[in-house]
Amino acid sequence: MLNVIVGITGGIAAYKATAIIRGLTEAGHSVKVIPTQNALRFIGATTLEALSHHTVDPDLYTDVDSVKHVALGQEADLIVVAPASAAFLGRFAAGIADDLLLNTLLASKAPVLLAPAMHTEMWQNPATQDNVATLRARGISVLEPDSGRLTGSDSGPGRLPEAEAIVSTALSLVELSSVHTLASGSLSGKHFLISAGGTREAIDPVRYIGNHSSGKQGLAIAHAAKAAGARVTLVAANIQQPVSGVDTVINVSTAKELAAVIDEQLGQADVLVMTAAVADFRVEFPQTQKIKRSDIGNSLELKLIANPDILAEAVEFIEAQKLDCLTVGFAAETAGSLERLASLATMKLASKGCDLIVANDVTEGAVFGADHNTVYLLDQSGESAHATGTKQHVAAAIVGFIAQHLAATK
Repeated sequence: MLNVIVGITGGIAAYKATAIIRGLTEAGHSVKVIPTQNALRFIGATTLEALSHHTVDPDLYTDVDSVKHVALGQEADLIVVAPASAAFLGRFAAGIADDLLLNTLLASKAPVLLAPAMHTEMWQNPATQDNVATLRARGISVLEPDSGRLTGSDSGPGRLPEAEAIVSTALSLVELSSVHTLASGSLSGKHFLISAGGTREAIDPVRYIGNHSSGKQGLAIAHAAKAAGARVTLVAANIQQPVSGVDTVINVSTAKELAAVIDEQLGQADVLVMTAAVADFRVEFPQTQKIKRSDIGNSLELKLIANPDILAEAVEFIEAQKLDCLTVGFAAETAGSLERLASLATMKLASKGCDLIVANDVTEGAVFGADHNTVYLLDQSGESAHATGTKQHVAAAIVGFIAQHLAATK
């Protein structure tokens, strides 16, 4: 269990902090909320206390005998500020401690994640951008805001990222620290191209051949890479939950669409992570009209043809073009044991030709849609590792393994 502080600053998006608090508490963590006085103009302390199960007292000058801001800062394992207003970013960058939240931040060594939310013009203002750059240079993780409809009639970058993305990214920061693999900012300048989810192959306009992949592990890897400073392009194959907290999201459905995007983006990537579960086969002639049982009777024959092996083709392209891109494959195996999983990973690594392989055991439907995972990692030199725990923890271990290889090839 982590001791998490959720800071809330004054902005219309303050109400969205309730979903962040709920997400953290439901994950089993202890959450204390520190709203600014302006935040309480948008959301009430009663709501925050009910969700966090802790008293909310933003006054810097109560409980002075306990030196409240120092105690909060020292006890925190993680601090999340969402929404982070433009005014807050400026004060934090300048080291101004004029309320309980800013005093607590300055008194803490815990990982910090800021999720800005403001109008587009405010976010793009040079002063705001300079403040964000200053904070990032100090090791503070600052999410890019989402684009979309804002408070008024205008749209653009400035929306608070989705609560799920904020929670996942925040927990990834702690996991990155806990496994001692890399620190925030260590992948600065690297571009990760990550696929996640599962492809669907049409039978007719209503039905498809698919799989059980939820995309949770791929999303966690994307958030871990982003938390470590990388630029992340996520190719999302039929992910049902909201996707945010990365630089670019490209939605696809079929294996052919996924292959086309990977082919288009590959030349710009330093790391390719193929987490998506890709259908090996597709229907040769999908019907343009819904197939009616009343027309075909009690049986239906479908002719399936092979889809492209996207990872193998990417490896061949990288080698042919002499690109400097690390390739990471995923293998979902029904292994039953870690020893069998390691054996299957060795065979898959040889057949795919990628630099690293990540194998997980999906026996009896395990892993799909779950919040925990166990993986075995293997590279071409025979170096191996395994990780088990939350998907954020596993993502941190995977990104750490990747970071070690990138550092070794400098």
